[in-house]
Amino acid sequence: MADQTQEFDIVIVGGGPGGYVAALRAAQLGKRTALVERESLGGICLNWGCIPTKALLHCADTLRNIRQAGALGITVGEPRVDFEKIIARSRQVSRRLNGGVTHLLSKAGVNVLMGTASIPAAGRVQVESSDGRRQTLRAEHTIIAVGARSRELPILPFDGTHVWSYRDALSAKALPKSLIVIGAGAIGLEFASFYATLGTDVTVVEAVDRILPGSDEEISHFVQKTMSKDGIRFLTGAIVQEALVENGCVQLRVQQGDATLSLQAERALVAVGLVGNAQGLGLENTRVQVEDGLVRVGDWGATAEPGIYAIGDVTGAPMLAHKASHEGVACVEHIVGLRTGAQHPVPMPACVYSYPPSASVGLTEAQARQQTSDVRVGKFPLEANGKAVATDAGAGFIKTVFNSHSGELLGAHLVGAEATELVHGYTIAATLETTEAEIIDTVFPHPTISEAMHEAVLAAYGRALHH
Repeated sequence: MADQTQEFDIVIVGGGPGGYVAALRAAQLGKRTALVERESLGGICLNWGCIPTKALLHCADTLRNIRQAGALGITVGEPRVDFEKIIARSRQVSRRLNGGVTHLLSKAGVNVLMGTASIPAAGRVQVESSDGRRQTLRAEHTIIAVGARSRELPILPFDGTHVWSYRDALSAKALPKSLIVIGAGAIGLEFASFYATLGTDVTVVEAVDRILPGSDEEISHFVQKTMSKDGIRFLTGAIVQEALVENGCVQLRVQQGDATLSLQAERALVAVGLVGNAQGLGLENTRVQVEDGLVRVGDWGATAEPGIYAIGDVTGAPMLAHKASHEGVACVEHIVGLRTGAQHPVPMPACVYSYPPSASVGLTEAQARQQTSDVRVGKFPLEANGKAVATDAGAGFIKTVFNSHSGELLGAHLVGAEATELVHGYTIAATLETTEAEIIDTVFPHPTISEAMHEAVLAAYGRALHH
């Protein structure tokens, strides 16, 4: 079938949270915009990541609350888990939001093409649909937003049955009796939390010496201690040496220091990071630099090939949906001339939705002390917060890190109830470059858990009132 050729101002390859948001912004600015998506609009985040995992974790949180209702004076029987229905609901949530993204793009006038894209040269994108039909899209500007996928362990490749990626964990047919999670980052801990709450015997194996390696050390230790109380077994500083799937089980030999451990479980979830999806786009004939599936970019997502940009996970860490969306908008606004000059980094929050949840923005205490000796640290326990005590949510704390000379907020770290919903307050403060003085002078409503944010700032300056 002969190629069809269409002309656009901007073509975006990848319909995840970076790509579709960039397309919406481009359309708002009056640009003829095309969006190419290979699988599902909304990308991994909406269909197989951020959203469906939160649907599952909501079910786990509800189950936990029911089990703990007796402490509040509410007598209930032991709840029964319908695992198939829980999984089905999470898929339904994704389908609903996928339809919402489709509607938004249609309303904005974005031309959506479903198919596999390749970029043989600047200004040209070729699209092949599942029925073999080919189209050529021409545009002065192309934005690559193809995301990333699960990194596979060579000795434990995904098989969809016994060895899971996050996709398999999201669509399991039955609740496993036992599960080994390899990797104690956000993805690994969220699934460990979900499956353990539903009754699975969970063991988490992490190669470095603590879980959540990118988090502040105090947050990591608190999360591990709390999750251990829920029955989750943690093996840190542990390396998987051998793996075997046999007789319906996954068997591992793990080296932890001088000890060699044998582990066995019905299922294993591999969550050891992500690898970029840039390979296979046909960029070999362009000046775009690709390494380990990642595209190298400069300010505003510009690549070494004029007219070709890249945003989101495919450009490297941190691989966060909200980072991709932010970069998509910034890239488009740069293309149309609304943003010029050098691009300055912005505070980027990160959240983990396990139980207990945690969130952070900026530097850890250790990172701050590596940069300067002028550091002030404030810490406030949720057990000293009235709203937290009243709602049985006193487990956790909030920690702030300031430059003692300038008053700059260097970092903030939260663990416990509402941590992921509160971190934006510190993110706004850091974005506006406020000092401790402005935060201290800000009125926080009572009674709220957010008051602990205020107290954590006061604590950094020896002024905490309630602890």
